[in-house]
Amino acid sequence: MRANLILPVLWMILGVFSTAILNAQIAVQNKAIDTLDDLTVTGTREASKISETPAAISVINQSEISLNKPSHPQQLLSQVPGVGISVTNGEGHATAIRQGFTTAPMYLFLEDGIPIRATGNFNHNALYEVNIASARGVEINRGIGSALYGSDAIGGVINILTKAPTSTNSGDLYLERGSFGFARLLGGIDQDLENNGAMRADINLLTTSGWRDKTAYDRQSLNMRWDTQSDMSTTYKTILGYSKIDQQTGANSALPFNLYYNSPTTNLRSAGYRKVEAIRLSTSIEKDIGGSLLLSVVPYFRKNYMDLNGTYNFTGDARIEVSDVSSYGLLTKVRKNFHDTWQTKLISGVDLDYSPSSRKENSISFSSTTIQSVKSYESYTIGSNTYNYEVLYKNISPYTHLEFSPSDRVHIATGLRYDTSTYSMKNNLSSTYVASGNYYYYSPESASTNYQRINPKVGLTYAFDGSNHGFISYREGFRTPSESQLFRGGRSVSTGTIAARQAEALALFNSSSNLEPVIAKQYELGLRGKRQFSNYEIVTYILKKDNDLISQKDATGYSVQTNNGTTEHRGIEFGLGQEILRSLRLDIAGSYAKHTYKNWVASGVDYSNNEIEAAPRWMSNARLTWRHIDRHVSQLEWVKLGPYYLDSANTAQYNGHNIYNLRMSQEIDKNLTGVFRMMNLLDTRYADSASGSGSSATYSPGLARSMYLGLEGKW
Repeated sequence: MRANLILPVLWMILGVFSTAILNAQIAVQNKAIDTLDDLTVTGTREASKISETPAAISVINQSEISLNKPSHPQQLLSQVPGVGISVTNGEGHATAIRQGFTTAPMYLFLEDGIPIRATGNFNHNALYEVNIASARGVEINRGIGSALYGSDAIGGVINILTKAPTSTNSGDLYLERGSFGFARLLGGIDQDLENNGAMRADINLLTTSGWRDKTAYDRQSLNMRWDTQSDMSTTYKTILGYSKIDQQTGANSALPFNLYYNSPTTNLRSAGYRKVEAIRLSTSIEKDIGGSLLLSVVPYFRKNYMDLNGTYNFTGDARIEVSDVSSYGLLTKVRKNFHDTWQTKLISGVDLDYSPSSRKENSISFSSTTIQSVKSYESYTIGSNTYNYEVLYKNISPYTHLEFSPSDRVHIATGLRYDTSTYSMKNNLSSTYVASGNYYYYSPESASTNYQRINPKVGLTYAFDGSNHGFISYREGFRTPSESQLFRGGRSVSTGTIAARQAEALALFNSSSNLEPVIAKQYELGLRGKRQFSNYEIVTYILKKDNDLISQKDATGYSVQTNNGTTEHRGIEFGLGQEILRSLRLDIAGSYAKHTYKNWVASGVDYSNNEIEAAPRWMSNARLTWRHIDRHVSQLEWVKLGPYYLDSANTAQYNGHNIYNLRMSQEIDKNLTGVFRMMNLLDTRYADSASGSGSSATYSPGLARSMYLGLEGKW
């Protein structure tokens, strides 16, 4: 065993031994395990029993977040059955929930039920804009959620829950240092405002120099929540969230195999960066009228700013892009209970979203060197302003959700949502054609497109007894193209005459601006149950998508979007939690799925019936946790990712990986706790992502072994 592993392993062994002695010497009163919460809000937008929700919803509670102390969403969310999160850079991520790992807008990210970003301005990294490390909990609805939430909710819905303030003046502070210059401060304070309710504030300050060359990352986050009421029946919840992120994005810089395996800290794209600011402000107003009628109004404001030099663009469409989105929205809802009629509950509402945005892009050209015969991009010069436009996105979406119980064992839930969305683009450039290098870019003076879609859902739960139930459901969903897919597709490919290049740019713009929505349908069947010391779930699903969008690269490396065909996603997800001894618990989360191109032709090649690239069949997570009567906790985690194809032709594979993590906490006194984490315990070489084929295959190295020590105080 390696010398630097001895201390943490001995600590864990000591924990197990101490637990056995304590259990033999004293009688410990049996108590229920800390497992899935009984209630969820993501399935209906209200607190509802999971046992009456015909959907695969998992809840990560605050005690699990406190033990994990996640510095990346992967470290927490990948513990849920069927959920895969890969690291791109900093806290950036790609998600795989009933899909392969993708950066496409297949997921909807919420904070207390409010979308973090506007439809059409999706960012696959958007979870770094919220403060997960200080959250009260996370709810994950796997699969389609469009009937309640609209576009993008195909792969799943992730809802981050904020901490409610307490009526006692108290606080907490967590300081952490770790490998590769990592330092973090988490802090929170509760303040009783007497007749004006209570307020809570949380901060998250993080910095790291990065484990690969020139991959530094900094973030500053502030969250504030104020809960109050004007009378016994009217409550107000106001949330303010702010995040600022500055990172060198080369952490996901892919390498050929030799560099990946022997020199993983090498960064071939050190010129990349990402600067983000995000602010969210909302007030939820709820009025209880007579006990059976509830009115809810939630006005909100969002602003998302990003300055990006994306490393994924370097070889085909190198550019600096600056986007700025403001959103003014309103969520309205009425809930009516009919207690005398099959315990019926009717929820109806209208969502409104008015989101003006702007995009400005400049082409760039690189100065490069070579490292082991591979090009390294280190500096650049800024060229022509190729895009400069504004887009106004408007959405009006009425919806209704109906639940009723015709018997004590049967609960039925149905829903319907009608989405109508409009994109209107205005070009701020003086010319519709812009020359940059050998290419021409086309943007009309103005353009617009609109989409309408009705999405239904229906599901049934059946209680076998008080602790075990099953469910079956059918759902439909969709996602509209993003503004960048619609309005920045007009770049010529050829290097012919000026007239030919301009005509080609015009044709490509017309093609992209007429993209159709992706349409999805899902069938789902599941079983769930729990007893005092165990819980389980097993869910199987079939999800099919039509008009699926694919980003195809032309001969120059420029990405072109097309509605390309049909994909099918079949899988089974399972979770098990079992208390082995009074202080020893095993949790397992896993999934087996097959993701297939059913009808797929790209660049003249037929990939039908091939498996989708970057889509592993197996994903699993196992955690063994020891608790010393809540004074000491040790957890050993095993993360397994199965093999997956690197390309659509299925000519090459990444073999998958196994990663082990260790977490410990020791209560020093009732107000002070020491924390230790070791990620990638065995220092395994693995890839966060991989793509390509043959000698062109590249791999993005995953984090090397890293250790973190923290001290948490409460008052």
